[in-house]
Amino acid sequence: MVKQADQIKEIVREIIARKQEKGGVKSLYFVGCGGSYGALIPAKIFMEKECTTIRSALISSNEFVHNTPEDFGENSIICLSCHKGNTPETIAAAKLGKEKGAAVIVLTWLSESEIIPCADYVVQYEFDASPDHLEGKIDYAGEKTLCAVMIAAEVVNQTEGYANYDDLQEGLTLITDVIRRARAQVGERALAFAEEYKDDSFIYTMGSGAGYGAAYMESICIFMEMQWIHSGCIHTGEFFHGPFEVTDHSSPFVIQIGEGSTRALDERALAFLRTYAKRVEVLDAKELGLSVIKASVVDYFNHSLFNNVYPIYNHALANARRHPLATRRYMWKVPY
Repeated sequence: MVKQADQIKEIVREIIARKQEKGGVKSLYFVGCGGSYGALIPAKIFMEKECTTIRSALISSNEFVHNTPEDFGENSIICLSCHKGNTPETIAAAKLGKEKGAAVIVLTWLSESEIIPCADYVVQYEFDASPDHLEGKIDYAGEKTLCAVMIAAEVVNQTEGYANYDDLQEGLTLITDVIRRARAQVGERALAFAEEYKDDSFIYTMGSGAGYGAAYMESICIFMEMQWIHSGCIHTGEFFHGPFEVTDHSSPFVIQIGEGSTRALDERALAFLRTYAKRVEVLDAKELGLSVIKASVVDYFNHSLFNNVYPIYNHALANARRHPLATRRYMWKVPY
């Protein structure tokens, strides 16, 4: 059993009981910035697909503060992701949750930080803090992405029932081994990728469904933030509605082929790239072993697989470019 699972189950049970006399839980909002925003996409997709009675959305922290949904209040849960607990926009969103009477759940890595007093409930998630996230000794089921999915699943299961709840729990017991094997599997491939792409000034990422957040995070957090490489994240379902016109023999693409309900979107985009492009790096969840998780819930594990395979590539790329992942030009250095 994932150590956060029982805690999350009790948190949701307590919230539902507290909200019952006020009309029950009517909305669940996921809020974060940057990588924390991207990490919440699987939970957002889960609510959209599996829930029939509770309104839900994923909103960037500062937008949530300045463009707050009208229904947000005492019948709401707000689940915020804030890695070190010091992101001003996310702290402001948490404070707003308190003011509005919502149940405030904070997902964070640190047990003490500025955001903690703003939370009704704190879930401390697993994080690989080793250099370049390469140690890989954590329980990946306890990372923030799957903690958020567990919150969504508990809300659905405890309010209207979730038929695949047991399958999801089983998946949580399997994902760590899947990720560890996949990370070992791509080692040589990542070195070849780094050598091929080290001099590129832009790289596109592509993905879909609940795994889209991993492609988004690779684009904005790694290529743009940590490597200063121009990048754009293209949804494979949107590829043929404009973006495919940039395809040529020199443009580099990294494409995720997810396992589950949106795989057909990814395969269609890949078929086009293999016809008209020459420089395409493919991460295929099926090839990387994700199919051991049941089809009923495998969608919600794509992000965790891809997001934890990327560090092997990122470390190799940073070394080849002689541009450490910790390098910043503006972040934490100038007012913004």
